[in-house]
Amino acid sequence: MAFEAYDDYEQSERVQKWLRQNGLSIVVGVAIGLVGIFGWQQWNQHKANHQGDASQLYLQIQNAAASGKTDTAEALTEALLKDYADTPYAVFAAGDRAVRQVNDKQLDKALVSLNWAESHASASELKSLVQLRIAQVQLAQDKAAEAIATLDRMGPKSYVGLSQELRGDAQVKLGHPDDARKAYEAAKAALGEGAPQSGALQLKLDNLAVAGKQGA
Repeated sequence: MAFEAYDDYEQSERVQKWLRQNGLSIVVGVAIGLVGIFGWQQWNQHKANHQGDASQLYLQIQNAAASGKTDTAEALTEALLKDYADTPYAVFAAGDRAVRQVNDKQLDKALVSLNWAESHASASELKSLVQLRIAQVQLAQDKAAEAIATLDRMGPKSYVGLSQELRGDAQVKLGHPDDARKAYEAAKAALGEGAPQSGALQLKLDNLAVAGKQGA
């Protein structure tokens, strides 16, 4: 029993000595851990609030544009792109601005807006959608080669039907009927026979066939 009591006492002394030597580091470690947890929670809350504010601002832009208040929509868009560039809502707003600019025949400005959106889009699907819009504008400017280069930047499985149809249109402009036919056929296969665009795609293929017979 005496040895057991001595062992218990010795162990207690060792524990106390270890705590005296390391107690401060333990307290500091716990404090740092608590601060880290609290900071992480605060950061997540900040991000949530940031996204919420961006969402509300984007809604205001949509309402202003729908009401014909173009100047207000533009001013709000500038604020969103400046203060919330790290959110998808800024990309949406830049895309909406590009649509307005295309409707106003301001294709160069539309490209500027879309290029901004592409550089700030973090999600791959969203980036691919922006790239598809860029290629559409480039094709409208008769920049078929640039449009194809933009389509090449898209993910291989992103909007395949739409991108292949656009690629076919660009190849037609470049005078490459065989490449255009391959693109249109790929678009039809991706979209399926029941797709609304299937009739238009078949018409484009038929036109290529007629042009090929006339050129023969």
